[in-house]
Amino acid sequence: MMGDDWNNAHTSATAMDSPVTAGVSAGRLRSFIERIERLEEEKEKTATDIREVYAELKGEGFDAKTIRQIVRLRKKDASERAEEEALLDTYMAALGMG
Repeated sequence: MMGDDWNNAHTSATAMDSPVTAGVSAGRLRSFIERIERLEEEKEKTATDIREVYAELKGEGFDAKTIRQIVRLRKKDASERAEEEALLDTYMAALGMG
């Protein structure tokens, strides 16, 4: 019976022009991999664009490290930022830094 199931799966996969190996559709797998590859290419291009913007702002006299920190902070809501700042102040005071 198991052989019949495999033959049926193989036959219907062949009919759909998508071979099945050990229950894996090669066409579907290839589709996922190609999507990931395209997204990786886009991610690399985006990272290059971001580096160029940082180089440009540095060329105009801005401090890139500070700008990166501002970008990170802007991703957080006000209460999250306030909580982090309070904790930082507490730790700095405990170390005699504040």
